[in-house]
Amino acid sequence: MRMWRGRDEIPADWGRCVAAIGVFDGIHRGHRRLIDAAVEAARARSVPTVLVTFDPHPLAVTRPGTAPARLSTLDQRAALAAAAGVDALLVVEFTEDFARLTPEQFVTGLLVDQLHVGEVIVGENFTFGHRAAGDADTLTRLGERHGFAVRVVGLLDDGAVTVSSTYIRARIAEGDVAAAAAALGRPHRVEGTVVRGFQRGRELGFPTANLDVPAGTAIPADGVYAAWLRLLAPAEAPDGTGGPGVLDPDRIYQAAVSVGTNPTFDGVERTVEAHVLDTAADMYGAHVAVDFVDRLRGMDRFDGVDALIAAMDDDVARTREVLGPPGDASAGG
Repeated sequence: MRMWRGRDEIPADWGRCVAAIGVFDGIHRGHRRLIDAAVEAARARSVPTVLVTFDPHPLAVTRPGTAPARLSTLDQRAALAAAAGVDALLVVEFTEDFARLTPEQFVTGLLVDQLHVGEVIVGENFTFGHRAAGDADTLTRLGERHGFAVRVVGLLDDGAVTVSSTYIRARIAEGDVAAAAAALGRPHRVEGTVVRGFQRGRELGFPTANLDVPAGTAIPADGVYAAWLRLLAPAEAPDGTGGPGVLDPDRIYQAAVSVGTNPTFDGVERTVEAHVLDTAADMYGAHVAVDFVDRLRGMDRFDGVDALIAAMDDDVARTREVLGPPGDASAGG
């Protein structure tokens, strides 16, 4: 799959296509329904499917300080889009100038002149243009004027729940990662580089990988979770050739993951620390992904080290019970 990081990377000779437009943060089950409709339409027309997303989140520009926590990285969005059959991902840089485009300018400049769309797929709550002046009806009228079709896909209702990025963020913030996974169609993922922490876990017999997580990432509520951990990129050696093998890239590992401030030790810094089961690998400097499956307990304060160790023993046992046997890296998203 092609990935264009900016409109200037769209080939000058790009032909007709079908485009799906949205932020697509998380590419959850509702997004997948829209993407699947685009892929189906593109195949019927024998043209490529282009997924159009935006970075940063539009609210970071139109209402600074209000952008929601991020559910997925651009690379993860690209991998999920490719798995869904998308041919190209266009990441539009959302700037103040872009935000000032009228709906007509948005359509003619991007969709008509650059992407040459034959059909556009959007959700029913889609808005675009300066001050969100355009909606799905506006796009339909502009499509009639400029010669492309528009299909509007309804929101996905899952029983009493409407699947949306807002709903998923709320579940993650409450620590209900199982409900978030049900809406996403896979466990919620947090990525980060393993850095050195206080090394208290090692002293207690439970060494942990302390993740340096990018700012703005949606992190679950404080507590202990059963999760899968996988290597995304090994640590680099000083000469840039790549560090020693730390984790098997073809395996996924069971992990008991602690999120919070470590109240037993009067901690103040919120951390994400993964105790990876059945390995003694040195993970410092490695880039890893943690896929949260279920919450085991809250972040408790214990009356001493012995009580904490007993709880951690139980966390490990329950992690094994919740996750079942480990598998290979192709098993996850």
